[in-house]
Amino acid sequence: MCGIAGKLISAAGAKVDAGLISRMTAALRHRGPDAQGVWTDAGIGLGSRRLAVIDLSDRGRQPLANEDGAIRVVFNGEIYNFRELRAELETRGHRFRSASDTEVIVHLYEEEGPECVHRLDGMFAFAIWDARTRGLMLARDRLGQKPLFYWQKGDTLVFGSEPKAVLQDLVVPAEPDQEAIHHYLTYGYVPSPWSAFRGLRKLPPAHYLVARNGRVDITRYWSLCYEPKRDESEDALAEELDQLLGRAVERRLVSDVPLGALLSGGLDSSAVVALMRRATSGSIRTFSIGFDQPEYDERGYARSVATALDTEHQELVVQPDAAALLPRMVYHYNEPFADSSALPSWCLSEMARQSVTVALSGDGGDESFIGYDRYVGASVAGWFDRFPMAFRRLAAQGIGPLARGAAKSTSTRIGRFASGLPLDPVHRYGRWLSLMPDEQRAELCTQEFTARWGQTRSFDLLERRWADSDATAAVEKLAHADIGMYLPDDLLVKMDIASMAHSLEVRSPLLDHHVVEFAAGLPLSLKLRGRTTKYLLKKVMRRYLPAEVINRRKMGFGVPIDHWLRDGLHGLAHDLLLSQAATARGYFRPEMVRRYLEDHAARRAQHHTGIWAMLMLEQWHRTFIDRRLDLAETGDAEVAPPALSHS
Repeated sequence: MCGIAGKLISAAGAKVDAGLISRMTAALRHRGPDAQGVWTDAGIGLGSRRLAVIDLSDRGRQPLANEDGAIRVVFNGEIYNFRELRAELETRGHRFRSASDTEVIVHLYEEEGPECVHRLDGMFAFAIWDARTRGLMLARDRLGQKPLFYWQKGDTLVFGSEPKAVLQDLVVPAEPDQEAIHHYLTYGYVPSPWSAFRGLRKLPPAHYLVARNGRVDITRYWSLCYEPKRDESEDALAEELDQLLGRAVERRLVSDVPLGALLSGGLDSSAVVALMRRATSGSIRTFSIGFDQPEYDERGYARSVATALDTEHQELVVQPDAAALLPRMVYHYNEPFADSSALPSWCLSEMARQSVTVALSGDGGDESFIGYDRYVGASVAGWFDRFPMAFRRLAAQGIGPLARGAAKSTSTRIGRFASGLPLDPVHRYGRWLSLMPDEQRAELCTQEFTARWGQTRSFDLLERRWADSDATAAVEKLAHADIGMYLPDDLLVKMDIASMAHSLEVRSPLLDHHVVEFAAGLPLSLKLRGRTTKYLLKKVMRRYLPAEVINRRKMGFGVPIDHWLRDGLHGLAHDLLLSQAATARGYFRPEMVRRYLEDHAARRAQHHTGIWAMLMLEQWHRTFIDRRLDLAETGDAEVAPPALSHS
């Protein structure tokens, strides 16, 4: 696991400053504290920070080259089938200097060029320089587990694992992208291919980029298919799923450093730990996190699983004063990021890193096996679609006022469900997902900001994902949209940044693309049956897990931000969001921000998600825009970010 960075200048006679590449990789030191590698040649520079996990010797130091030095790679991630690929490549005459998975990519590229990505089983983001063609290839894994950002103008391309690395090059402007901010206020994250910085883009998952002679070509190499459906018996498919999951877990246990698991007590993380226990009789370390508020606390379930599977279990209670971490978190997340569960993910990663270097997680199970309550809601709402629009509007008007209870209350859930009844399936789903509904943003945002992004509609992104899917069932189309947006741009960003900030590698067996493809091909009835989600996965896991874990209601990784913004964080949010600096940005109407804060504090409304999003946006501006981070002057990649203040 590493952080990577580099620069290409296609113009004849151009040189890349090795000092720049060193500064770029220094900004990624947290992603790879064990070693730094820098290599430059005419018009090209590659850099890497390494977290040594497989082959701890210096032979695995990057950039790695082929036998004659014509091909060089910097790589972030893990290739789980590297041993099979290595054996195949050795029979073709390739000579290996290391035992690392990185070197496999070099030789596989020699054989197959950019199409080598089809053969790689793992999570990855890498850059390959081919001196024979003077071309640079960037690639990202199928599901988007590892990030990759790039900036391109004319004959210059700069790339890195995080924006802060790319921004070390002063040719790259540190300016907010207004359209990206608009999308952020809709979803709570900046969706690909945008970044929060103007001109800086994310390479989308399952794509590779080739830059040569000032031209950039981007190719999609993988798509998830839901058709045709499997027609074997339920028992036969359960056996196949059991084998696929077991294989995915076993491959992710390969490590030359201590390894454990992040255990929430939910089905997915519990399934991963159960399969770890099946694969090994040795000690397994598990880690969980909780809160004092019972409606947010899952520690009891995690303890039950840990006891049943005989793990060495540790847990931590997150307190409101953890919000003091926000400046440091914003610095590491690089973009405004409103998923408040980033905070416990951060604390969980910090705790786990004290004992292990690699941890397995349960990410990806909800999207593949139809696990979210909103999928059940979408299925039920489909039944309402048979009624006339007038009836659906009346139902929404009659039930909508219920959405005034506590953040996780049943009344709030019912109210949100009813609010989407008059809409078509994709826009209904968008409303359920949205951080701020259209009418809320219309009253909150200034006319100046609204004019900046014009007629751009964030829900067009969902519509495109919906249209791209070959699924016939609406629920599966929505899951496909989540796999293309919510999963890579929210959930995986949340875990990648939280873990790598602490030099912890997180592996997700349920995101093995063989498992994801298998799940997509299952009949919907084997994923969602009535109100039972993850039907087939639960059937398999009944062999290994306590019934209370299988049958429990899904909680999600929630955070009591609604409570905190009424108590300890209320004054801070008030002072920060109504400061002169925040008002001058022109995003929000101060009188409406004040009303949101007061109404939330007085329990007249639930505005915690919107307030939190504005708070993250303001802190991002202060960290990256108001003062461009110049690590060259500090000489320290972990330069202290600005503290949260009341000014």
